[in-house]
Formats: sequence, C-alpha cells, structure tokens
Amino acid sequence: MTVTRPSIETIEKIAAGLGMSLTKDQASSYLELMQPSFDAYDIIDGLPDLVPETRYARTPGHRPSAEENAGNAWYYRTRVEGAPTGKLAGRTVALKDNVSLAGVPMMNGSSTLEGYIPAFDATIVTRMLDAGATILGKATCEHFCLSGGSHTSDPGPVHNPHRQGYSAGGSSSGSAALVALGEVDLAIGADQGGSIRIPSAFCGTYGMKPTHGLVPYTGVMPIEATIDHVGPITANVRDNAVLLEVLAGPDGLDPRQSVHPSQDYSARLDRGVAGLRIGLVTEGFGLGNMDARVAATVREAAARFESLGARVAEVSVPEHALGGALWQPIGCEGLVAQMMHGNGMGFSWKGQYDVGLIDAHSAWRQRADDLSATLKICMFVGQYGIDHYRGRYYAKAQNIARRLKAGYDAALGSFDLLLMPTLPIVAQPLPNATVSLADYIGRAFEMIGNTAPFNITGHPALSVPCGLVDGLPVGAMLVGKSFDEGTLYQAAAAYEAAVDWRAA
Repeated sequence: MTVTRPSIETIEKIAAGLGMSLTKDQASSYLELMQPSFDAYDIIDGLPDLVPETRYARTPGHRPSAEENAGNAWYYRTRVEGAPTGKLAGRTVALKDNVSLAGVPMMNGSSTLEGYIPAFDATIVTRMLDAGATILGKATCEHFCLSGGSHTSDPGPVHNPHRQGYSAGGSSSGSAALVALGEVDLAIGADQGGSIRIPSAFCGTYGMKPTHGLVPYTGVMPIEATIDHVGPITANVRDNAVLLEVLAGPDGLDPRQSVHPSQDYSARLDRGVAGLRIGLVTEGFGLGNMDARVAATVREAAARFESLGARVAEVSVPEHALGGALWQPIGCEGLVAQMMHGNGMGFSWKGQYDVGLIDAHSAWRQRADDLSATLKICMFVGQYGIDHYRGRYYAKAQNIARRLKAGYDAALGSFDLLLMPTLPIVAQPLPNATVSLADYIGRAFEMIGNTAPFNITGHPALSVPCGLVDGLPVGAMLVGKSFDEGTLYQAAAAYEAAVDWRAA
C-alpha cells in the first residue's frame, strides 16, 4: 500500500487552515518537495505494527440479553482464563469497557465507537491473567467516561444494586455494580474525576484511585494524561490490596509512570490504626450540596477510627476549594486536545499507541451529534478555552495545581491520612427520558466536589463504605501521601474488621 498523495488544492486548503496564503505555483512546488516525506510514510505503512503479544486464549464473547443483565452492568460477556497459579488464581474479574481486551468488542459507552475490537491486551489485563485471574467480560461504563452518574451510557443506564431506578455512579458504573452484586470478585475502574470512587461510594464497594502513574494506563483509552488513573474496585480491603499488588509498577510503555514499583500492600492489613494520625478535612465536609446525614455518617466513621486508637483531629486545607476550578480547564481543554482532536491518543509522548483505536475513534466527527450531552458541554468549554485563550488557562491551571498539591502535602505533614466524605450525597434517581438538559448534565456532575481535586494532584484516595442513609451506601474517602497506598489499606482494614457498614 501507499499513502494517498494530496492534490495541489489540498495543499492550498491546508495552508489556508494554518493562516497562510499560497499561489498555485507555490503549492505545486511544495507538493513536489513533500514527496520524499510521503515516501517515508509508505515505508512506515508497509511495516507491521509493534504491539504487545496476546498470550491467553479467548472467544469474542457475546452481548448479554436483558434476562441475563437485569441491571445493565455488563456490556460484553466472554471468558479468558489466566495462568493456573498466582495471587489471583480462582478470582473472577470484570473490566471497565475502556480497557482493551484483545479480540473482544469495546465501545467505551459510546455508539460512535461501537464495533471497535482491540488488537492487544492492556498491560493490567496481562498482569491479572499472569496472576491467575479469569476475566468474565466488559462492564458497562459511561459515555467516554464523562459522567459521575450512571445514565449516559449508550448501552443504557446502570441501576444501583441497592435500589432499582437509582444511579450506580459513574463512570465505572458497571464495574462497581457487578462487584456489589457478587457477579465478579474483582473489577477494574478508571478515574479522571472520581470514576472509581463515585460508583464505589454509591454501590458500597472499595474503590482505590492509586497515586498517579503507579498503575500503567497502557491499553486503557485515555481522557487526559495528567488526570488518567486506573485501579481496583472490590468487595473487601484484602482483595483490593492484593489486586493493586498485581496491577502496580512500571511497564516501560506509559509515560505517566515513575520508577515506583508495586509493594506488599496486603502485609499492612493487620497492623491496626493505633497511633495513626487522621485529619478530617473541614472543607471536605462543607460542600454546598452536602447531605447532613452523609456528613454525620462519615463523622461516625471518624469516631470509630478514634475508638480503635487513631488520633483524629480537624484540619483545614483552604486550597481544597480550588480543585473543582482547576479541573475545568485541565479536564475540558485536555480532553478536547487528547481524546477528541487527538483521536484518543494525542501526540508528544513515548509509549504504546493504539493505532486501531485512533482509526476507530476518529469516526466521531461523522457522528458528533450522537455524543452525549455531558461530553458535548466539556468539549464546548474546552474548545472555547483553546480557541479564545490559546490554552493559557490549561497551562495556568497546571501551574496552580502545584499549590493545591502543596496544600494537601502540608496537611499530610501533620497527619498520616486525610478523611472526608467521598461524595456529598447518596445515589439519586436515574433521570427519565423527559428530563431537562440542565438536570441531565447536573445529575452527571453533582457529586464530584471531593473526588476531582485528587485527580489534579495525583494523591492516592480510597473510598470505604461506612454506612447507609435511607438504605443507600455512604463512602468515606481516605487520602494519603503519594505512593503510600499501604497506609490507606492499613486504616481501611482496621475499620472493616471493626464495623459492619451495612448495619452502621
């Protein structure tokens, strides 16, 4: 094959789009001089792509019927059996449907990507299979992961396992629901504004957003590289810690990562909390839409930590209020540049690119009207910031993000962990078909006030179920120093051993 050569008219159009004027003679001259570059493209086109080896047999699987998928938490069912032994031997896993599983369809919640079949397994998939896990399929996720509610996925809304017709949270909606339902032992979620912790809080599971870069994002569809996180959702603390042991550590293919290796997190689970210093972040309890019953439930959890020997005290982190504001230019401008204009992969980083995803996702331009309202509003904000302000607010927000991180780090200099409600509310009713645009979008983003800041700073954050309000789960969020996931698990395990959250 050869790369299609442009016409003179195409060169003129490209130049005009770049603000340049060319005569036909100039365009013709440039076109002639460009031919060696296109010859190089021909060489690249003729070479096989370099992708990770797929080592475990699987079938394409099937789209489950309504009868076998009552809560709509499954997108696709298959079965991929891993190694016969390992830390995850005998354990079953669901993958959020933005995680590549070779040969099995992936649509990332959007009809515009439907029909795409990945060519290779995500690094974390290979690691789980090497550790003996059995993957049972892909969990429904929200439309390109742009919702904290579970009502935006094109496969349909995901229902809360505790109450039909209520949100399971997003965007890893199906992942948390399947764990809560007991249909799988473990699940993978991804988190750019709270998408592991939000559904975990709504569904009553343990959801860990690890330190940014601890777990390789290779083979997971990005939104924006500086806020992309992937991690475990489980029914108990030990499973979460063991799964993170398998997932964590550099793979050499993801520039988000540093040199920090995986640790023996499960070795910390029996240490208790005696002497641990836990700071209750005042601002985390003061969100404008904070349900007083949720706040009281989390404060009861704090009192239980204190009864177990932890030293608990209030701490003010005034910068916490900056988190949501910083997320807007970073998240919106960043996703427009990387996920949309960059066809999912973007440019200017070394690592494993998914060429097939680039080809498939680029088709969104022909079906842009089919994108969700939640993605559209983020694109409108981001494109306006890029067009009218040249990306300066993205850049300035990334600079100011260091101030936000420093605020938490200062508090973590006096405390081992920070504690606040994961979310200000419990699960809300799923919007119906006639809901207004304002309510549809509002229901997607109303809960992210405490979760989004830690996507900006990258601190590890774990949602721990701590009680019920009106029969619906409440999550308490533990936040730790960077790469100190072990202390989060230590505290969560002590609380889990002491409290039946369903009766709390």
